[in-house]
Amino acid sequence: MTGTIIITGASAGIGKATALRFLEGGWQVGLLARRAEPLEEIAARHRGAFALPADVTDAASVDAAFGAFVEKTGRLDVLFNNAGRGAPAATIDEIEVEDWKAVVDVNLTGMFLCARAAFRQMRRQSPRGGRIINNGSISAHVPRPGTAPYTATKHGVSGLTKTIALDGRPYDIACGQIDIGNALTEMTEAFTRGVPQADGSLRPEPTMDVRDVADAVFQMASLSLESNILSMTIMATKMPFVGRG
Repeated sequence: MTGTIIITGASAGIGKATALRFLEGGWQVGLLARRAEPLEEIAARHRGAFALPADVTDAASVDAAFGAFVEKTGRLDVLFNNAGRGAPAATIDEIEVEDWKAVVDVNLTGMFLCARAAFRQMRRQSPRGGRIINNGSISAHVPRPGTAPYTATKHGVSGLTKTIALDGRPYDIACGQIDIGNALTEMTEAFTRGVPQADGSLRPEPTMDVRDVADAVFQMASLSLESNILSMTIMATKMPFVGRG
């Protein structure tokens, strides 16, 4: 199976690795992120890749990017709603309101805006339907110390995923969530040197190849619309999740 997909946060990390996996599979891939240069570099090297510089927190920017992609490809089969950010670790009384709002804007409002644009397109296109895959996190289940903004938004993503899955039924729109733990990227490289633990210690944690995450997203996207993976957890085998704390 091949098709069309938009991937947000596609300039680096999980988003970039996933984009490359879909391009290898022959898909047409919309690369959406704020920074245009890394997107254009990927697009220049890969046939079927389209740079879509946009800010996921801005509704007009999101709608314009989705419209430009569909104008080029004719339809949207899958959205990998991946863009996200964190904030400096702190207890809730030390978290700046501006940091809270910035994380909510990207991780929750941005995911809503992109899902909204995708749902609208999938509902009206012919053949109707498509799939939305939201990037949750292990933090959609359990927090790390000092991560109230990030953890709260990732729990919110779980609710958004289930609601879209329900509301999408009449329109052949499937929605699922992938919760990722310790994929090795530029953002998580520090995990190999030490991560704050619930007991107050700082310990290195095992990581996994980000390519395994890309393969998992590819599997979810390749299902027929009669099937849906509502929730998948993929994690480094030996990371402290089961029994965390």
